[in-house]
Amino acid sequence: MVTKLGLDGHDRGALVICRALRGSGMEVIYSGLFCTPQQVAKTAIEEDVDVIAMSLPNGAHLTLFPKVSRLLEEQNVQDILLVGGVVIPESDKNELEKAGITGNFGPGTSLDKIIEHIVKNVK
Repeated sequence: MVTKLGLDGHDRGALVICRALRGSGMEVIYSGLFCTPQQVAKTAIEEDVDVIAMSLPNGAHLTLFPKVSRLLEEQNVQDILLVGGVVIPESDKNELEKAGITGNFGPGTSLDKIIEHIVKNVK
């Protein structure tokens, strides 16, 4: 599942990721724009996804990405890989990793590297 959290309306990168993941043989659900953490967690559980790739370039990644993780934990869901991406300062990556969000890829990351990360880490 690829999702755009929060109030960011720029989905070009998310659409590129969707196409790359599909091209690698993965089934992809795109949540669309302006999703809440609650919507993301609910959809992920209902659709039985293996991965949630989250994008949020407006700086609220330290709030919304961990909230998705907490909501999944509250539902005893522990088998979904959480991947973050877009403009994430190096100083924030450790905090996101502690919250269970992996990857945390920035602009210019190769699509192959993202796909490799998902394939290697999916549960």
